Amino acid sequence: MSNYLNRKTILCIDDDDGVLEFHRALLERRGYAVLTAASARQGLQIAAAFAVAAVVVDYRMPEMDGLEVAAEIRRIRPQVPIIMISSDVEISGHALQAVDAFISKDEAPWRLLPMISQICGEDPSAFPENAGASVA
Repeated sequence: MSNYLNRKTILCIDDDDGVLEFHRALLERRGYAVLTAASARQGLQIAAAFAVAAVVVDYRMPEMDGLEVAAEIRRIRPQVPIIMISSDVEISGHALQAVDAFISKDEAPWRLLPMISQICGEDPSAFPENAGASVA
């Protein structure tokens, strides 16, 4: 795999194994290293132990929601950008303010990679499949 991203590490936290595997495949195809956590607590342990370039967190999880996870990550790693993903139609303004970006799970297949690229300081247009993708 190409080393043009210098293997920036992305942490993905979601209680749905299928979503985690999709995110892993999508990001690894573009050269990112991916750590996954199937629970909020496991994600927080990984965030505390490893240097990560960004965190992707699900809003709805059983033991802690994405807002609680984002707040704790901000406490232990304040510089790490956080992207929240959810299938919920409405997310509280407080939750949205706690993260750097929000993506609907329906939009994740085409918005996650450009958003990660933008947050990590990469040029999203460097990936041909992202040409013309809206990142904001």
